[in-house]
Amino acid sequence: MIVIKTNSMYYIVRYSGPFGFIKPWTAVRDSETFSQQFLTPSIVTGIERKLFPELLKDDDGEIKKIVGHRLSYKQISQQQEQIQPRGWNEKGTKNNKFYERPYAILVRGVMLEPVLFLAFLNLSDAEIAAKQHICLSRNEDVLYPGGEILEVSKEDFDTDEELFSGFELVFENNDQSFLVGYNRYKKNEKMLGHIKIVGTPVKNNY
Repeated sequence: MIVIKTNSMYYIVRYSGPFGFIKPWTAVRDSETFSQQFLTPSIVTGIERKLFPELLKDDDGEIKKIVGHRLSYKQISQQQEQIQPRGWNEKGTKNNKFYERPYAILVRGVMLEPVLFLAFLNLSDAEIAAKQHICLSRNEDVLYPGGEILEVSKEDFDTDEELFSGFELVFENNDQSFLVGYNRYKKNEKMLGHIKIVGTPVKNNY
Protein backbone atom coordinates (compact mmCIF):
# COMPACT_ATOMS: atom_id res chain seq x y z
CA MET A 1 0.00 0.00 0.00
CA ILE A 2 1.37 3.44 -0.97
CA VAL A 3 1.06 6.44 1.36
CA ILE A 4 1.46 9.81 -0.39
CA LYS A 5 2.25 12.61 2.07
CA THR A 6 1.81 16.37 1.91
CA ASN A 7 0.58 18.38 4.90
CA SER A 8 -0.42 16.03 7.74
CA MET A 9 -4.08 16.54 8.62
CA TYR A 10 -6.51 14.31 6.72
CA TYR A 11 -5.96 10.75 5.49
CA ILE A 12 -8.03 10.18 2.35
CA VAL A 13 -9.21 6.85 0.92
CA ARG A 14 -10.60 6.80 -2.62
CA TYR A 15 -13.38 4.37 -3.57
CA SER A 16 -14.77 3.73 -7.04
CA GLY A 17 -17.02 1.28 -8.87
CA PRO A 18 -19.02 0.84 -12.08
CA PHE A 19 -22.24 2.07 -10.51
CA GLY A 20 -23.77 3.16 -7.21
CA PHE A 21 -27.26 3.66 -5.82
CA ILE A 22 -28.28 6.03 -3.04
CA LYS A 23 -31.75 5.63 -1.57
CA PRO A 24 -33.59 8.98 -1.39
CA TRP A 25 -34.03 9.91 2.26
CA THR A 26 -37.76 10.51 1.79
CA ALA A 27 -38.26 6.89 0.61
CA VAL A 28 -41.34 8.13 -1.28
CA ARG A 29 -42.74 5.62 -3.78
CA ASP A 30 -42.99 8.16 -6.60
CA SER A 31 -43.22 7.07 -10.21
CA GLU A 32 -39.79 8.55 -10.85
CA THR A 33 -37.12 8.98 -8.16
CA PHE A 34 -33.56 10.14 -8.75
CA SER A 35 -30.59 9.20 -6.63
CA GLN A 36 -29.61 12.07 -4.38
CA GLN A 37 -26.20 13.62 -5.01
CA PHE A 38 -24.94 13.49 -1.44
CA LEU A 39 -24.51 11.16 1.52
CA THR A 40 -26.84 11.72 4.48
CA PRO A 41 -25.60 11.29 8.08
CA SER A 42 -27.30 7.88 8.27
CA ILE A 43 -25.52 6.67 5.10
CA VAL A 44 -22.13 7.84 6.39
CA THR A 45 -22.86 6.20 9.76
CA GLY A 46 -23.75 2.95 7.98
CA ILE A 47 -20.54 3.01 5.92
CA GLU A 48 -18.55 3.71 9.07
CA ARG A 49 -20.13 0.80 10.95
CA LYS A 50 -19.38 -1.51 8.02
CA LEU A 51 -15.71 -0.49 8.08
CA PHE A 52 -15.45 -0.46 11.89
CA PRO A 53 -17.96 -3.01 13.27
CA GLU A 54 -16.65 -2.50 16.81
CA LEU A 55 -18.59 0.79 16.81
CA LEU A 56 -21.84 -1.21 16.81
CA LYS A 57 -21.33 -1.92 20.51
CA ASP A 58 -23.32 0.64 22.53
CA ASP A 59 -24.03 2.46 19.25
CA ASP A 60 -25.32 6.02 19.70
CA GLY A 61 -25.56 6.79 15.99
CA GLU A 62 -22.80 9.41 16.05
CA ILE A 63 -20.18 9.60 13.27
CA LYS A 64 -16.88 8.96 15.03
CA LYS A 65 -14.16 8.32 12.45
CA ILE A 66 -15.17 9.74 9.06
CA VAL A 67 -14.53 13.50 9.19
CA GLY A 68 -15.37 14.34 5.59
CA HIS A 69 -16.36 12.89 2.24
CA ARG A 70 -16.72 13.85 -1.42
CA LEU A 71 -18.91 12.14 -4.04
CA SER A 72 -18.75 12.54 -7.82
CA TYR A 73 -20.01 10.50 -10.76
CA LYS A 74 -20.12 10.41 -14.57
CA GLN A 75 -23.88 10.44 -15.19
CA ILE A 76 -27.19 9.08 -13.89
CA SER A 77 -28.85 6.15 -15.65
CA GLN A 78 -32.58 5.48 -15.35
CA GLN A 79 -33.29 1.98 -14.00
CA GLN A 80 -36.62 0.22 -13.47
CA GLU A 81 -37.47 -1.65 -10.29
CA GLN A 82 -40.58 -3.70 -9.47
CA ILE A 83 -42.06 -2.83 -6.08
CA GLN A 84 -44.98 -3.73 -3.82
CA PRO A 85 -46.49 -1.67 -0.98
CA ARG A 86 -46.14 -2.90 2.60
CA GLY A 87 -49.88 -3.13 3.19
CA TRP A 88 -52.50 -5.49 1.77
CA ASN A 89 -55.66 -4.42 -0.10
CA GLU A 90 -58.92 -6.15 0.80
CA LYS A 91 -60.90 -7.27 -2.23
CA GLY A 92 -64.04 -9.27 -2.97
CA THR A 93 -67.39 -9.57 -1.23
CA LYS A 94 -68.34 -10.21 2.38
CA ASN A 95 -68.44 -13.98 1.85
CA ASN A 96 -65.60 -14.18 -0.65
CA LYS A 97 -62.78 -11.94 0.49
CA PHE A 98 -59.19 -11.99 -0.64
CA TYR A 99 -56.16 -9.78 -0.14
CA GLU A 100 -53.58 -8.59 -2.61
CA ARG A 101 -50.45 -6.46 -2.84
CA PRO A 102 -50.39 -4.78 -6.25
CA TYR A 103 -47.17 -4.51 -8.23
CA ALA A 104 -45.80 -1.28 -9.66
CA ILE A 105 -42.73 -0.16 -11.60
CA LEU A 106 -40.47 2.47 -10.07
CA VAL A 107 -37.85 4.36 -12.09
CA ARG A 108 -34.73 5.21 -10.09
CA GLY A 109 -31.54 7.03 -10.95
CA VAL A 110 -28.32 5.01 -10.66
CA MET A 111 -24.93 6.74 -10.61
CA LEU A 112 -22.44 5.54 -13.23
CA GLU A 113 -18.76 5.38 -12.29
CA PRO A 114 -19.15 7.00 -8.87
CA VAL A 115 -16.02 8.09 -6.99
CA LEU A 116 -16.16 8.60 -3.23
CA PHE A 117 -13.42 10.04 -1.02
CA LEU A 118 -13.56 9.35 2.72
CA ALA A 119 -11.44 11.46 5.06
CA PHE A 120 -10.04 10.25 8.40
CA LEU A 121 -7.99 11.95 11.10
CA ASN A 122 -5.89 8.86 11.87
CA LEU A 123 -3.71 6.89 9.47
CA SER A 124 -4.60 3.64 11.24
CA ASP A 125 -8.31 4.19 10.52
CA ALA A 126 -7.56 4.98 6.86
CA GLU A 127 -5.45 1.83 6.55
CA ILE A 128 -8.32 -0.29 7.86
CA ALA A 129 -10.79 1.41 5.50
CA ALA A 130 -8.44 1.06 2.50
CA LYS A 131 -8.57 -2.74 2.77
CA GLN A 132 -12.37 -3.03 2.53
CA HIS A 133 -15.18 -2.41 0.09
CA ILE A 134 -18.19 -0.23 0.88
CA CYS A 135 -21.78 0.05 -0.39
CA LEU A 136 -23.89 3.09 -1.18
CA SER A 137 -27.04 1.94 0.63
CA ARG A 138 -27.51 -1.42 -1.14
CA ASN A 139 -25.27 -4.45 -0.79
CA GLU A 140 -25.05 -5.12 -4.50
CA ASP A 141 -23.71 -1.62 -5.30
CA VAL A 142 -20.10 -2.15 -4.28
CA LEU A 143 -17.31 0.43 -4.39
CA TYR A 144 -13.69 -0.70 -4.02
CA PRO A 145 -10.75 1.17 -2.48
CA GLY A 146 -7.78 2.37 -4.54
CA GLY A 147 -4.22 1.38 -3.79
CA GLU A 148 -3.07 4.50 -1.99
CA ILE A 149 -3.85 6.76 0.96
CA LEU A 150 -3.48 10.51 0.47
CA GLU A 151 -2.35 12.63 3.40
CA VAL A 152 -3.50 16.21 2.81
CA SER A 153 -4.52 19.27 4.78
CA LYS A 154 -8.18 20.01 5.38
CA GLU A 155 -7.76 23.14 3.27
CA ASP A 156 -6.44 21.12 0.33
CA PHE A 157 -9.30 18.63 0.65
CA ASP A 158 -11.80 21.50 0.59
CA THR A 159 -10.22 23.52 -2.24
CA ASP A 160 -8.41 21.17 -4.65
CA GLU A 161 -10.99 21.17 -7.46
CA GLU A 162 -9.03 18.82 -9.70
CA LEU A 163 -8.25 16.06 -7.22
CA PHE A 164 -11.19 16.21 -4.77
CA SER A 165 -14.13 17.49 -6.81
CA GLY A 166 -17.58 16.35 -5.78
CA PHE A 167 -20.65 16.86 -3.62
CA GLU A 168 -20.49 16.80 0.18
CA LEU A 169 -23.29 17.27 2.66
CA VAL A 170 -21.85 19.20 5.60
CA PHE A 171 -23.62 18.05 8.75
CA GLU A 172 -24.35 21.38 10.41
CA ASN A 173 -27.17 23.87 10.75
CA ASN A 174 -26.93 27.27 9.10
CA ASP A 175 -28.97 29.48 6.74
CA GLN A 176 -28.32 27.11 3.83
CA SER A 177 -29.17 23.89 5.67
CA PHE A 178 -32.14 21.68 4.86
CA LEU A 179 -33.78 18.63 6.37
CA VAL A 180 -32.14 15.31 5.42
CA GLY A 181 -33.84 12.92 7.85
CA TYR A 182 -34.58 12.13 11.48
CA ASN A 183 -32.20 10.68 14.06
CA ARG A 184 -33.77 7.56 15.60
CA TYR A 185 -31.03 7.51 18.26
CA LYS A 186 -32.08 10.94 19.55
CA LYS A 187 -35.86 10.77 19.73
CA ASN A 188 -36.16 11.38 15.97
CA GLU A 189 -34.69 14.86 16.14
CA LYS A 190 -34.14 16.56 12.78
CA MET A 191 -30.86 15.97 10.92
CA LEU A 192 -29.77 19.04 8.95
CA GLY A 193 -27.01 19.78 6.49
CA HIS A 194 -25.96 21.95 3.57
CA ILE A 195 -24.37 21.04 0.25
CA LYS A 196 -20.73 21.88 -0.45
CA ILE A 197 -19.70 21.61 -4.11
CA VAL A 198 -16.02 21.42 -5.02
CA GLY A 199 -14.94 21.60 -8.65
CA THR A 200 -17.03 19.68 -11.21
CA PRO A 201 -18.86 16.81 -9.47
CA VAL A 202 -20.42 15.44 -12.67
CA LYS A 203 -17.49 14.26 -14.76
CA ASN A 204 -17.17 14.39 -18.54
CA ASN A 205 -14.63 11.58 -18.42
CA TYR A 206 -12.39 9.65 -16.02
